[in-house]
Amino acid sequence: MIRELICVACPIGCSISVEFDENNNITSISGNQCKWGEAYAVTECTAPTRSLTSTVKVTGGKKPLVPVKTEKPIPKEKMLESMAVINSVTVKAPVKIGDVIIKNALDTGVDIVATGICPAE
Repeated sequence: MIRELICVACPIGCSISVEFDENNNITSISGNQCKWGEAYAVTECTAPTRSLTSTVKVTGGKKPLVPVKTEKPIPKEKMLESMAVINSVTVKAPVKIGDVIIKNALDTGVDIVATGICPAE
């Protein structure tokens, strides 16, 4: 089996082909033009991850929401569950960039952090 990917590890956007054997093990990777392409292809085919950006509700602030993101990518299969956790959280103003909003989200070892500010009223 062959899986075709468009690499997003750098701005080139290479078309990468990943070939698998009958046991679903990667046997070859081709098409990448930089060193990050192969690592991207392996990760995407074995344990895909994504960065998550969203907003969290704020009480007592000049704005009702503050933007947040995962500090690093999380497993793709945890995205919907992570959004449910983020949507259930409300923080109290003031909030500043870098504040940890959710520590170790879903036991991934990844914090959800504020990427914007929300001063108190």
